[in-house]
Amino acid sequence: MYGQAIASALRLHDGREVWMAPLRPDDRDELAEAIRTADLDTLFQRFCGAPPPVTPALLAHLTELDHVRRHALVARDRDGRGVAIGRYEATRTPQVAEVAVAVATGWRRVGLATLLVRHLSDAALRNGFRWFSVTHLPGNRAVARMLRSAGAVRVGPGGEAIVPCRPCAERETPAGLPTRARAGYGTRAR
Repeated sequence: MYGQAIASALRLHDGREVWMAPLRPDDRDELAEAIRTADLDTLFQRFCGAPPPVTPALLAHLTELDHVRRHALVARDRDGRGVAIGRYEATRTPQVAEVAVAVATGWRRVGLATLLVRHLSDAALRNGFRWFSVTHLPGNRAVARMLRSAGAVRVGPGGEAIVPCRPCAERETPAGLPTRARAGYGTRAR
């Protein structure tokens, strides 16, 4: 039901490696702790304002996924700690899913957010999506750069973007990153 972890280690720009796996309901406690202990800037950037309170309902919403219309990946370091999370959720617009990524402070600017978006894109394509919509704070230049590198067709000054979902194999990847990783993420949306 939850698919498989991406089997090989994925190398980041700084040489560190991560492993990705679909987020599962039993990741709830770790996710709650990550939200509670994240720095305020991370939370503000991720939620485009104050974060919601960490409640059982929020944690259920974030971790109980069908991995078709609502999918999330967690990136883990070599010790198994979650260092980033990326997710998409279907919108009311056909073939469009909203995407969001949060990366721990010490893991930023090494290609991890881009890597998460690429693997989410693979899953989204398999599940019938063609576009990601993104909302970010207008002054977040790092996110705007990442979106452009992911192929955004529009990055608006108000903090919105539209990004085409493309398979990992179609993108140029930084040296050291595999061009394609195999994973099973559920079935196609109907």
